[in-house]
Amino acid sequence: MSTQTIDLTLKVWRQHKNNPRGSLETYPAKGISTDMSFLEMLDVVNEHLTAEGIEPIAFDHDCREGICGMCGAVVNGRAHGHMPETTLCQLHMRHFKNGDTIVIEPWRARAFPVVKDLVVDRSALDKIIQAGGYISINAGGPQDGNAMPVPRDNAEKAFNAAACIGCGACVAACPNASAMLFAGAKISHLALLPQGRPEAKKRALSMVRTMDALGFGNCSNEAECEAECPKGISIREIARMNREFIKAALS
Repeated sequence: MSTQTIDLTLKVWRQHKNNPRGSLETYPAKGISTDMSFLEMLDVVNEHLTAEGIEPIAFDHDCREGICGMCGAVVNGRAHGHMPETTLCQLHMRHFKNGDTIVIEPWRARAFPVVKDLVVDRSALDKIIQAGGYISINAGGPQDGNAMPVPRDNAEKAFNAAACIGCGACVAACPNASAMLFAGAKISHLALLPQGRPEAKKRALSMVRTMDALGFGNCSNEAECEAECPKGISIREIARMNREFIKAALS
């Protein structure tokens, strides 16, 4: 069976780190296999650009398996593209049509400065984690994994929150560039487990304050973050984070 190919027009954001302004540049993408992933399509386009003496498009990537959270761009106005619960590296070209024009832009947020083209500096998320996304108690070794019973409901909720890969799609999708779904997932994950309770108050206060200090916006319950999250994390994690923060602030 022959592989179907399509021809596309790409409008890609090009910007250098030392230039505060960028622009959309238009490139053809011809003979693209529908079996390719979105990143593989960009690889092919970059090969053609290099052959023509044009600087290739810079974009973030690593595992290309939807695990690491490195990839990410706004595709036709949607973080990671239009397919639900899909990272950019898992988005396949079979979801586009021959002759389509695809607009590709970087995450847009004050806390995510553009490094180059589609690459942004997401170290602000690391700083939120450093502010308190850890536990300091001795959890023991693998053989001690079942020594502290955890209710099944709490374990499943914590697992769902821990699925966050820190890609930043929630920030890119939010009209306020809020990182509350990210922070909520990290705080919820540990708040639901007994190992995370000793530092729960300190964690909630520190992570939320750090998030605000880094220039992220506040949540206005638009729920775009939930809609665009490639791991399907619910805005219930934001509600749980708010409860943890309020309890810590009052006490």
